[in-house]
Amino acid sequence: MRTTPVRPANGKKSCVTIGNFDGVHRGHQLLVRETLQHCNARDLDCVAVTFWPHPRALFSGHKMPPLADLQTRRKLLGGLGVQYLLELTFTREIAALSPEEFYLSYLAPLEMDTLVVGYDFCLGRGRSGDFAALSALGQTYGFAVYQVPPLLLNDRPISSTRIRKAIEEGNMGLAQAMLGRPHGLCGMVIHGQGRGTGLGFPTANLQTSGVLLPPDGVYATRVTCGEQIFAAVTNIGFTPTFGGRERTIESFLLDCDINLYGQRIQVDFLERLRSERRFDSVRELTEQIARDVERGRAINAAFS
Repeated sequence: MRTTPVRPANGKKSCVTIGNFDGVHRGHQLLVRETLQHCNARDLDCVAVTFWPHPRALFSGHKMPPLADLQTRRKLLGGLGVQYLLELTFTREIAALSPEEFYLSYLAPLEMDTLVVGYDFCLGRGRSGDFAALSALGQTYGFAVYQVPPLLLNDRPISSTRIRKAIEEGNMGLAQAMLGRPHGLCGMVIHGQGRGTGLGFPTANLQTSGVLLPPDGVYATRVTCGEQIFAAVTNIGFTPTFGGRERTIESFLLDCDINLYGQRIQVDFLERLRSERRFDSVRELTEQIARDVERGRAINAAFS
């Protein structure tokens, strides 16, 4: 997949899909598959148009951690078969464009033959570019518009908002059911305080990620480094037993002894084991960690 502001002139027209693709969840995957069907039927290039940051973050004034970082989003979309990715920095100037102005500025240069959108997609100033408005625009400029129905889970549409709520509540199973994979984050392994090693449970300390984190607590996780996958237990929080003041993300790799310092890893959250709490003694803490490890091992074994 090529990330490019302009699709190369190759004599082919394109089928375009537009969205935030926050998390590239199962609903987004359906959208891309529908787009690829049009591409295959008519020999069109597949182009995805996305925005960064999320439009809601711009207008709300609040930080809105994404469900996946840019590198992960690019990898996921490319893995689905997207050939070209146009990433637009979402600004108030872009938000102020009418649907027609947006089309002329960003979609017409893509030689767009077909546009595929989600069931609730709206484009342009005041969300005025709904399916009916885009279809009318297509009649004027000569492109077709198709709308993909929602993908349901428990009789409700899968959406980034639902996934975000599940993660914020620590419901990693529900998040996984909607994402089509465990929720995860990527980052570099950095030096920690060494407390895990002192307790007999050496950990890989992940550089704090900008991706949405589940609540502080202990999780059964899976850690990927390159082609290697490790069962793990991960703690997110402030290590209250030791009076920690900064949030850390520490993963203890099960049944292996490997130093991942300086490596980029991915941590996937399989299940929440418990909340973080302060223990009265180091012995009580190590006994609890041992129980967490056994549960984490069993959950990983069932997952794989």
